[in-house]
Amino acid sequence: MASPAPRGARLAAIDVLRGLVMVLMTVDHSSDVFNAGRLFTDSVGMWTPGSPLPLWQFLTRWISHLCAPTFVLLAGTALALSTAGRMARGESAGSIDRHIALRGVLLIVLDVVWMGLGLVGPGVVLLQVLYAIGGSFLAMTLLRRLPSRALLAVGLGLIVLDEPLMMATSLLHVDRSVPAALFVSFGFFLQGHFIVGYALLPWLGIMCCGWVLGRKLLEWPEAGRSAKAARVLAVWGAGLLAVFVVVRGANSFGNAFLFRDDGSLQQWLHVSKYPPSVAYDGLELGIACLLLAGLFVVMERRPGFAEPLRTLGSVALFYYLLHVHLLAAASYLLGVHGKLGLGATYLGALVCVLALYPACVWYRGYKARNPGGWRQYV
Repeated sequence: MASPAPRGARLAAIDVLRGLVMVLMTVDHSSDVFNAGRLFTDSVGMWTPGSPLPLWQFLTRWISHLCAPTFVLLAGTALALSTAGRMARGESAGSIDRHIALRGVLLIVLDVVWMGLGLVGPGVVLLQVLYAIGGSFLAMTLLRRLPSRALLAVGLGLIVLDEPLMMATSLLHVDRSVPAALFVSFGFFLQGHFIVGYALLPWLGIMCCGWVLGRKLLEWPEAGRSAKAARVLAVWGAGLLAVFVVVRGANSFGNAFLFRDDGSLQQWLHVSKYPPSVAYDGLELGIACLLLAGLFVVMERRPGFAEPLRTLGSVALFYYLLHVHLLAAASYLLGVHGKLGLGATYLGALVCVLALYPACVWYRGYKARNPGGWRQYV
């Protein structure tokens, strides 16, 4: 029988990591609106071999690569935990499916009607991480019925097979089609008015792995659960980083055609996010697993550690829906949109986090006092 859903410090580890992701994401989006020298070359379709990768501009972009795969992985973990709680309360399978599907549809709608306004402005449909998570939620209404080993196999398969699928769409001359962009790669359509940034299938693979992690947290005995999670995650993290080293070193399959120009640090870390390559997933999920392993240990010993990050992570979607618009509004009101540099990037991110933190504290308390209703979706 599964152990009770983990509470307190164990869930706090997940929230702290999500909070860290929110901060790093804010740096990237601050760079997007303030930084004239921002790099955005994370795909073979956006990169010209031999182009320079200035170190600090590159690293400012690179640190944000941790965000999307970690956010999707932990979304799968959290959904598995909440689903188990609903099942334990006697909720029917159909009711659970409807709840998951409604959350998925809502996330996609929010991406289309709200997030695009802050990221690219009105008149453009932009499908990014909320589309990937929402679409994955819809798929999980079916995939959640698979045993853990089968679900993990599906997840890893979707990650590894995305590159062959890219090659197949190219051979079939449909690589520039909307379906190929929605499910396999990425694309710009209708003169840039319809943009797919996050193809569904490789991100669904990450969510499947996150769901399996959630199941494991439930299966492990409550006594010693943190220590067990830390050991397993450390092994997974080391293994994933080894995959990155092998794949990036071979400079062939697994890089989504974004190959190294040389052996420099920037070229080793210059992996494809659009779509996520095996090298990218190995690097970023490897780092995420090691961070989460450490946080399980730390939060077990010091439950109050990194409380601000825990707060941000506990209301991550609420924060996500506000921060881009705040940054964009500030850049336009100050008349400096895309005109400054790295100093403004980091200052803007700091001010944004500090400005939204009180709202996150309030919303966290409000949600705790008023569970259910629309609040369970945000």
